[in-house]
Amino acid sequence: MDQKRIFGLIYVNARFLTQPITGVQRYSLEISRQLSSLLPSIKFVAPKNIIHHEIARALGVEVVGSRTGHTWEQIDLPLFLKRRGTPLLVNLANTAPLFYKKKISTLHDVAFERFPENFSWKFRSAYRLAIPKALKGSLQVLTVSEFSKKEICAIYNIPSEKVSVVPNAVSESFQRKPSSATEHYVLAVSSINRQKNFHGLIEAFGLLKQNTHKLYIAGSLNKNFADPDLVKKIESDPRIKLLGRVSDEDLVNLYSGADAFIFPSFYEGFGIPPLEAQACGCPVIVSNAASLPEICEDSVLYCSPHDTNDIAEKIKLLISKPDLAQTLKEKGYANIERYNWKTSTIKLLEAIRKFQ
Repeated sequence: MDQKRIFGLIYVNARFLTQPITGVQRYSLEISRQLSSLLPSIKFVAPKNIIHHEIARALGVEVVGSRTGHTWEQIDLPLFLKRRGTPLLVNLANTAPLFYKKKISTLHDVAFERFPENFSWKFRSAYRLAIPKALKGSLQVLTVSEFSKKEICAIYNIPSEKVSVVPNAVSESFQRKPSSATEHYVLAVSSINRQKNFHGLIEAFGLLKQNTHKLYIAGSLNKNFADPDLVKKIESDPRIKLLGRVSDEDLVNLYSGADAFIFPSFYEGFGIPPLEAQACGCPVIVSNAASLPEICEDSVLYCSPHDTNDIAEKIKLLISKPDLAQTLKEKGYANIERYNWKTSTIKLLEAIRKFQ
């Protein structure tokens, strides 16, 4: 069947190629790779300040316009598209040109609405202005979980049928490798801010009166959310190692060598790191909040993000019970089979097909 005849001309807003990789960019990259494979006629456009050059070459990205950032997205991108006959535009990374009507937009979560204190005033104000307009002006809205869909529909009064769930998955590079770890450790991976509950995790780890395990934290301190008190707590405990941002290769090694992975977040639209840990054979503890019970089901140990004693107890339980750890490893491998980038991209194509 001729895919061109089914879909027509489609462009993807590839501004995400100018941004460091967090969960939103990871989603955009992986979905774009699958789109390129499943629909070779699809086109990708980006501003000139691309930082992921190898991926851009693989996608055949066309650099357009003279501006960068939000200005490029709001001015250069829609002008370019109008000169191309106003094709359908797919936006994967939360933002979109507000006044371009023929678009599908993705909103991963509404953390900036539920936890506004975790975001800078500038960021919060910009999103509160732009997001409702972007969603209202979109043909269809995509998000990553049923939890996020309910949040979006409730906050923005959007009908349920206008929101499609296109889940995250795990990159194929995340597979268990032989570990060369020289010490036992519990691993946490995420941006370090209050929404992710690192304060609670560090306090909980301090309650553990043991010297068998270290706590490794992989993730960068965001300048908008950096907390001097948190840094002091990290530096005052020799059992805690702050690793900063690490490469995917190093992350695979960290997951593979950890005795447990801990993700005590207050709020997640999806939460990719627990699945990455499971793909690498690491037993997982997550909070019982937001989308995480939906994403992890019975494959993890749950803790209350609001109770540091509970977080500490669950860490203690997992690192002291080899049989429990093995059971969770096996359940983790089964859980990740529910998520696949190709399957998710097919769901996206089904949403697109309605407007062709």
